[in-house]
Amino acid sequence: MEQLKPSAANSSPLTPLGFLDRAATAYGDTPSVIYKDTVFTWSQTHRRCLQLASALSAIGIARGHVVSAVAPNIPAMYELQFAVPFAGAILNNINTRLDAHTISVILRHSNSTLVFVDCASRDLVLQALSLFPPQHTQRPLLILITDPTIEPQASPTVDFIDTYEGLVNKVDPNFNWVRPNSEWDPMVLNYTSGTTSSPKGVVHCHRGAFMITVDTLVDWAVPKNPVYLWTLPLFHGNGWSLAWGMAAVGGTNVCVRKFDARIVYSLINRHHVTHMCGAPIVLNMLTNSPDNKPLQKPVHVLTGGAPPPAAVLHRTESLGFAVNHVYGLTETGGPVVTCAWKEKWNRLPATERARLKARQGVRTVGMTELDVVGPTGESVRRDGVTVGEVVLKGGCVMLGYLKDPEETASCFKNGWFYTGDVGVMHEDGYLEIKDRSKDVIISGGENVSSVEVESVLYGHVAVNEAAVVARADVYWGETPCAFVSLKEGVREKPTEKEIIEYCRKNMPRYMVPKTVVFKDELPKTSTGKIQKFTLKQIAKEMGPLMLSRV
Repeated sequence: MEQLKPSAANSSPLTPLGFLDRAATAYGDTPSVIYKDTVFTWSQTHRRCLQLASALSAIGIARGHVVSAVAPNIPAMYELQFAVPFAGAILNNINTRLDAHTISVILRHSNSTLVFVDCASRDLVLQALSLFPPQHTQRPLLILITDPTIEPQASPTVDFIDTYEGLVNKVDPNFNWVRPNSEWDPMVLNYTSGTTSSPKGVVHCHRGAFMITVDTLVDWAVPKNPVYLWTLPLFHGNGWSLAWGMAAVGGTNVCVRKFDARIVYSLINRHHVTHMCGAPIVLNMLTNSPDNKPLQKPVHVLTGGAPPPAAVLHRTESLGFAVNHVYGLTETGGPVVTCAWKEKWNRLPATERARLKARQGVRTVGMTELDVVGPTGESVRRDGVTVGEVVLKGGCVMLGYLKDPEETASCFKNGWFYTGDVGVMHEDGYLEIKDRSKDVIISGGENVSSVEVESVLYGHVAVNEAAVVARADVYWGETPCAFVSLKEGVREKPTEKEIIEYCRKNMPRYMVPKTVVFKDELPKTSTGKIQKFTLKQIAKEMGPLMLSRV
C-alpha cells in the first residue's frame, strides 16, 4: 500500500481546551456555572475565559510560564482551568489547606510567575511569600480573587497588582487563544496531595489531559447536560479532569466553597444535581450527617483516592447514591481503573455487592495495560491472594516529575509506570488494592494490609473514621495500631478493649490491632485522605509495645 503520512489536516495537537469553544456554540444559552446567586451561561464563560487569557498575555504571561491558583471551588477557579492554558501558560492549582511553608516551597519549585489568590487565602499566600529566601529575587505577581458573599470590602492591597474581575473586564473577548505547538507540551502542573511529607510536581501534557477527560466521560457514561456538584476540589488533579469534561457535555457546574453535608444535600435538591465526586471520607460524611435522607432522584458518584470500605458503600447506596468506584493517581490525571459493574451482581445480597464494588476493577478504555507484578516484574497469580505492585501503561500517564529525574526514573521501569500501590489480581481479572507499599505492616513475618483492617473497623456501629498504621512491637516487630474517631451522638462509647474484641471476631488474629487510639477527628489532606504519615509519627512517639504476644 502507498505510504501515507500525517498532514496538517489530521494531526492537530490533542487538547481538551477546544471543548469550551464547542460548548459556547452548542450550549451557549444553557447554564455553565452556578455559585450561590451567580449564574453564567456557556457563552459567558467562554467570553470571560478569553478575556482573562488576553489580559494575562498583555501583562507578559507566555508559553512555558507557570501560573498558580490558590482558591476553592468558585467560578474563578473553574474559569482558570481554561483561561491560563488559553494564554499558553502551565496551570498549577495549589491545595488551599497546605501550610505557608509548603506553599512557599511549591511556588519556588515551580518558578511560578503569577498567583491567583482567593480572598480567604490572602494572608496564607502573603506569609508563604515572606518565607522566600532573600536571594530569591523572582517573586510571582499576585491577583486577588474577591468574593462579596464572604468579604464585602475585599480589595487589592499594595501586594496585589489587580483583582480577578479587574483583569477579566479589561480586554477584548475576541482573543485567539494560544494553541499548543505539540500535544506533548506541558499544560498542567499538579503537586501530589500530601499523604507523604514531600509532594512532587506532576507534569501533564495537552494530550494526556485530553485522553483522561474523554476516558472519564466514556467510562462514567456521562450524558449531555448533567448537573455536576463540585464536592471534589479542583486543585485535586484538576477535579479528575471533569473541569474540561463538563464543557464537553454542556454540563452545569454547581460550585461550593467547602464541603458541608447539610449544604451539599440542600444543593442536590435545589439544583437537581445528577453527578458528583469525592473520596470515601466524603461518602462517610454524607451518610453520617443528621441531614441525610433518601434522595428524590439518584445521584451518580465517582469515589476514589482510597479504597472505600464496603460498609460505607452499602450505607451510601441505601440513600440513593449510585456509586462508581474508580482508581487513579495524580500521576494519571484522573481515574484509569474502574469497577465495571456486571448485571448479574445485582442479584447478590447487599453485603456481597458492596464487597465487589470495593474492588478497584479493570482498566478504563483509555489505558493500554494494567498489571500486578512481583519483584522481578513478572505477573502475579490471579488468585486474589498473591500480592504485587500495581503497574500501568497508557496515554493518561504523566510526562514525569518536575526537576526530579531520579524519582521519574524510579517509577518508569520496563515500559511501565510503577504506582507504589500493593494489590492482588482476582481470577475474574479485577484488581483490588491492598495498600500503599509504605503502609503494609509486617507483623511476625506476616504482611498485614492496613486497608483490610480499616474496612472491618468501619463496620463497627460506633466508628466514624478509622486509620491503621504500624507501631513498633518488641515481640512481633510491628503490630497494627488503629486510630479511630466515633460518630456524633454515640451514647455508649466503646473502649479500646471492646474495639479489639470486635476485630478479633471479624478478622484473622494476626491482623487484629494491638493498640486503639481514640481521636475527635483524624488528620486529613485537602482531598479527604487521612494523613497516615502524621499518625505514623504519633505511633512512633508512643514507643514500642512491650507485651503483645496474644
